[in-house]
Amino acid sequence: MTFREFLSVLGARWRIIALSLLVVVAATAVQTMLTPAVYTSSAKIYLRATQPPSAGTGNQVTTYAVSAADLATYLDVLTSPSVMDPLRARLGLDPGTPLSVTGEVSQTSNMMTITATGGDPQLVARVATEAGPVLADVAKKFSPLLASNGQSVEADTIVPASVPGEPTSPNAKRNLALGGLLGLALGIGLALLRHTLDTKVRTADDIKAVSSRPILGDLPVVKPVKDGLLSLETDPHGRHAESIRRLRTNILFVDVTTGRHSFVVTSSVPGEGKTTTTINLALAMADASSKVLLIDGDLRKPAVARTMGLDGSFGLTTLLLGQAAPEDVIQRWRETSLHVLPAGPVPPNPSELLGSEPMEALFGKLSHDYDFILVDSPPVVPVVDAVLINKLTHGLIMVVGAERTKKRDLASAVQSLETVDAPVAGFALNMVSAGSSVAHRYGYYGQPSEGEHKPSRGERRRHHRESRHA
Repeated sequence: MTFREFLSVLGARWRIIALSLLVVVAATAVQTMLTPAVYTSSAKIYLRATQPPSAGTGNQVTTYAVSAADLATYLDVLTSPSVMDPLRARLGLDPGTPLSVTGEVSQTSNMMTITATGGDPQLVARVATEAGPVLADVAKKFSPLLASNGQSVEADTIVPASVPGEPTSPNAKRNLALGGLLGLALGIGLALLRHTLDTKVRTADDIKAVSSRPILGDLPVVKPVKDGLLSLETDPHGRHAESIRRLRTNILFVDVTTGRHSFVVTSSVPGEGKTTTTINLALAMADASSKVLLIDGDLRKPAVARTMGLDGSFGLTTLLLGQAAPEDVIQRWRETSLHVLPAGPVPPNPSELLGSEPMEALFGKLSHDYDFILVDSPPVVPVVDAVLINKLTHGLIMVVGAERTKKRDLASAVQSLETVDAPVAGFALNMVSAGSSVAHRYGYYGQPSEGEHKPSRGERRRHHRESRHA
């Protein structure tokens, strides 16, 4: 995965990342609030041994440095009941009141740092302050040499303990920062996992991963209206209609490079909206003052006549059987230059009919009579019909349903076409959500027009079900 692909995955899955970040930070904040606050206060003392005046010294008090061995002993004694019990009494605390005290001896001097922790900032400051003098009071008991010489130990406070203003634990800023990093890492991990496990085509990048052929257009999801899904008729200025016109323009560029004026429109599997796309595309071609013929080449489940409200009892199969002439069965769409050839009666051998010599002869004649021919064909994965029709048109447009087509089905369809030397001329990404970056690529079309809206997930599912038969 390249860095650009990595950024693309993060952009497509940003909701997962944001949700993970929010959940982890919220959980961290709650845990921080529920954790009891712990305060810490420290005092630094200097321990020295003193000897009362004797006959030879007059009134002068003799001071000695406490040995390193004695300092180590005092450090061990600091947390013992010999110190803690007198300390509780000195502070006026009940016997057995828990106190947390630690000590640290300097390596270069007779300094000792006493640190107290607890939930009461006032109390921990008092404990750290009073622990040194209490330790000095009992220190002589644990130094036989001092006791035998009548010496005592005194504690001089070098740095007094202060009342802490903020707790040392929990550290809210640090916890939230760590929670944010953890949530971000978790979100990125889940996004990459979701991308790896995602089996559906959702963006143009998913198509590019399967084929190097161009993406000719992306078609947004539209709300079905009572007149059907023909946006060129029901909502000619909406986003879907404008997307169809862009698709038409791009196909004309492909047409220039191929030298052909006919295309077969198919999909990898049923339900991707290929018939609706083909009909709307044919209407857009007719709007460009071209004499267009739309052929329903799906002889298994024909849907063009039903979608357009035409008589489908006669059509392509009628011509192939020699029971009528083209001008007798081809129907003109209203007052436009679009002409429609329905599929006609469903035959028992559709593949044989589409690959027959009468079909080749008929298509050759129709190619001379019309400026542009679009053929709606069955999906590629289930049947071979699209390949047979492509031999006549030499230009294949594949419609891919966003969030519907499975990647393996698209890959299988592309591979099947390339195996028989029938490469895809281009792709049309259909059913693109109105909230995606692809749908908003041409933002100057303004707000959704009448008949178009940002669909909910349920509406997209209904749209898919209605398109299943198209």
